[in-house]
Amino acid sequence: MDEGGQHFAQRLLAWFERAGRHDLPWQRDRSLYRVWISEVMLQQTQVLTVIPYFDRFMTRFPTVEALAAAEPDEVLHLWSGLGYYARARNLHKAAKQVVAERNGIFPQDIEALNSLPGIGRSTAAAILAQALDQRHPILDGNVKRVMARWAGVDGSPGLPAVEARLWQISESLTPVDRAADYTQAIMDLGATVCTRTRPACDRCPVQAGCVALRDNRQSELPTPRAKRARPVRLVHWLIIENARAVVLGRRPPEGIWGGLYGFPEAADEAGIRALARARIGAQRLRLRALSPLVHQFTHFELRIQPWVCDGAQVVVGPTETWYNLDRAATLGIAAPVALLMAHLREF
Repeated sequence: MDEGGQHFAQRLLAWFERAGRHDLPWQRDRSLYRVWISEVMLQQTQVLTVIPYFDRFMTRFPTVEALAAAEPDEVLHLWSGLGYYARARNLHKAAKQVVAERNGIFPQDIEALNSLPGIGRSTAAAILAQALDQRHPILDGNVKRVMARWAGVDGSPGLPAVEARLWQISESLTPVDRAADYTQAIMDLGATVCTRTRPACDRCPVQAGCVALRDNRQSELPTPRAKRARPVRLVHWLIIENARAVVLGRRPPEGIWGGLYGFPEAADEAGIRALARARIGAQRLRLRALSPLVHQFTHFELRIQPWVCDGAQVVVGPTETWYNLDRAATLGIAAPVALLMAHLREF
């Protein structure tokens, strides 16, 4: 490591001792299992959002064996509202794999850990650094931003050549000792000081060597991706209700909200009316539109038009269930579905 890198780590660790986060739930018992759960939950999700989910998850699944033995519905239920549900499905798959192939023992080398479902290079590095104090550079979204600004790296971090350069910088700055502290420190720096907008450069422990600060380019780095118009997708949902219960069906295992429960749906109004006639019967059908919802995904906007009808004589299919609105949720349910059920419960 060069002299600048040595100073970077020293200053960052000194800052971490006085200003870093030291009492997060997954720091109290740094087992590979607990750190793995936390790192997956923290992918694209803020710490304060993750903490209650992590606590509930650990209460129900204190070991990898408990998680592996769980039903998918329960895993997805405890993940409901956290988003990016492929993470939960991959957690479950990885737990089953660790139990079946490794007798419940997590791999302790980065290549083997990286081979588990849902664990990429940076996540594997963070797990081993946090749980075992192994030295591995990491490069999550926050760290990319810190590296790009501090070293003055132009170009979108999503481009392979730029990402490779950022990995080189992260490798050069990661110290030999105190890997767990350094890894938490660099993530904390990006999350709390070197933020995407309005970075607190006056509080930054490594400001002395920062190219972006020197050249007043904090707002330019990292280079944003070329903006593309966010596509809009439309969907119509059919809410079949009877006696304070609604029909929910399990969605396909892949795709949007894979494996969660939701309302029957169609692409347009004609499709939803045809679906309603098939389920209810033309003579008894009374279809009422509710206020539309908008749900934002990373790459598109989903506009949802809900329709309500009485389903007193509807028989549910093999992947469906009558769900009581007054019962506490026990299924994996996406946020807009939960929002609509809360609306129906109230009104």
